[in-house]
Amino acid sequence: MQIWDHFRHFMASVADWFTTSAHWTGSSGIPELFWRQIVLSLAVVAAAVIIGGGVGLVLGHTGRGGLVAVNAANAARAIPSLALLTLFAILPSISLKWGGFLAAFLALLILAIPPILTNTYVGMREVDADVRDAAKAVGLTGGEILWRVELPLATPILMAGVRTAAIEVVATSTLAAYVSYTDLGTPIIAGLNTNNTVEAFAGAILVGLLAAVVALGLGLVQRALTPLPLRRQVRATPGVAAIPVVAAR
Repeated sequence: MQIWDHFRHFMASVADWFTTSAHWTGSSGIPELFWRQIVLSLAVVAAAVIIGGGVGLVLGHTGRGGLVAVNAANAARAIPSLALLTLFAILPSISLKWGGFLAAFLALLILAIPPILTNTYVGMREVDADVRDAAKAVGLTGGEILWRVELPLATPILMAGVRTAAIEVVATSTLAAYVSYTDLGTPIIAGLNTNNTVEAFAGAILVGLLAAVVALGLGLVQRALTPLPLRRQVRATPGVAAIPVVAAR
């Protein structure tokens, strides 16, 4: 009973935290924290799509050097994001830029590129060779085959990589508070520093909520971008994933 009473008291304190008007207004209010985390995450994922997706498209289309690039990108994932943030934090030219935004952006970008690059490359290489040959037979150029044939067929796997990267970025961007960037990680870090478990837990709930919304939203986008024949294939084969999801860890 004591454990249950303690839990009820704790959850009541969390509810009080959320209903305190001071936590919903000002530069440290929940709406502002949400907005700043969304801006950071969106900037990181967009840059990762341009860099990782662009490299993956080229390597997947040509079939040259892809495995080396993918393995190198995945090796970079072994570097802890907190270690990267710490490294950038001791460089004034980076840590002082835009209130910690640049340091957080660079650290998270290194985290986001590998799954997008990997999935894009694999998605391109998974396109049936007969489809490429048929496209060549009707007179399509290499660039037309890339944009009109390979990319649409690779999009579901590419989007799976984007979805993985986005969720990881949203969850990890809470560490940006360590370099003075104010986002949803701020109440978590503040709560941990002051042993305020209620504030830290409330911040974690907000991050989890945002990650869930991102996962659901990108899942819908992934489905919308999946060519109709592939969607029909998934429905026609219950329990079998017709579209592989490649998310190197």
